[in-house]
Amino acid sequence: MAQQKVWYVTGASQGFGLILVKKLLEQGYKVAATSRKKQTLVDAVGQHEHFLPLQTDVADEQSVQQSVRDTVAAFGTIDAVVNNAGYGLIGTLEELSDAEVRNNFNVNVFGPLNVIRHVMPVLRAQRSGIIFNISSIGGFNGAFPGFGSYCGTKFALEGLSESLAAEAAPFGVKVVIVSPGYFRTNFLSAGSLAVPANPIADYTSTRESQIAHQQQINGAQPGDPEKGIDVILAAAQAEQPPLHLFLGPDAYQLARQKMTAVEGDMHSWQHLATATNFN
Repeated sequence: MAQQKVWYVTGASQGFGLILVKKLLEQGYKVAATSRKKQTLVDAVGQHEHFLPLQTDVADEQSVQQSVRDTVAAFGTIDAVVNNAGYGLIGTLEELSDAEVRNNFNVNVFGPLNVIRHVMPVLRAQRSGIIFNISSIGGFNGAFPGFGSYCGTKFALEGLSESLAAEAAPFGVKVVIVSPGYFRTNFLSAGSLAVPANPIADYTSTRESQIAHQQQINGAQPGDPEKGIDVILAAAQAEQPPLHLFLGPDAYQLARQKMTAVEGDMHSWQHLATATNFN
């Protein structure tokens, strides 16, 4: 029964997270949702008997631990986890400061790790559960100038998710990496997309990409987030959900481009690159 399932969703005050929380509540699930500001969640979702808004900083492990404890105290358990909190950062790797990149990793990588560390004891004990790690097609195909830090965080999230899937499988816990293409959320808006404090004028193509993402692509993304969330919900119900869940025709196209390019590199260098064992 949906009423008995408990979801824990981070970054739930806007975008994919907010749409997911609303759909879950409509379908009778119990939902614990986190945001850096609790009131923002309350304003966005409203009052609901099965809704637990939690002020949480995912980059702060104690804050995450407390929110997981509060969820279990309120609802008795956790069945599904969605690591959705994160933000974009545009800037070439030369331009971005150490602090800018580290903060991106703190939220996008160490945030989900904090959640995983504290939800796994619950899921492992009950021998069931599912964890959705919201990545990006930029976590599989990194050929986006100016998105090196963001892609790096999502590549890291995908790598640790694959290992988590292998580690959690013996306990009946499933893992799904969600890799959306361009969906019409506020991801590219000023509040969700950081830019370098010290841009370098020489990187004209990267600036053009930045301006395009902020001005042309923002608000005109082809993906319908409502439909994207429906796919995630279908995966949650599946007997065998996919480890890699690409969302959107553009994500499929970019994933295939990456796989074709890798196969091409492997094939062209195979003779030399595999002649490396001791004779």
